[in-house]
Amino acid sequence: MQVYLQYQPTMDVETWKSQLRKGAAELAVLALLDTGARSGIGLLDALADRPAIGLSDGSIYPLLNRLEREGRIAGQWETPKGGGRGQKIYSLTAEGAAALRSMRSAWTGFRNDLTAIVGERR
Repeated sequence: MQVYLQYQPTMDVETWKSQLRKGAAELAVLALLDTGARSGIGLLDALADRPAIGLSDGSIYPLLNRLEREGRIAGQWETPKGGGRGQKIYSLTAEGAAALRSMRSAWTGFRNDLTAIVGERR
């Protein structure tokens, strides 16, 4: 029995972009927390003008939970002085800062190598 692969003339660019975003989300969050503590909403607001990163509340909170479990970030609940709903504020831990340094170095090498291959045609 022979199996033939069906040629697909177009690729799903949206799926490809989704995979890029997943790979970069942790780096983006750690880099933002390196500039100061933020809530999940604060992180989303900081990324709002960067739609290519594509983090939403449905994706950022699972990421924050994982990073907290792994010890890369620490979360602390804060309640407004006047009362009201509290929010969890996340900050980078020493382990997270070390991970960020390694990730930045890896990202720079990856970006430079890929740019050399792909080029920046305009």
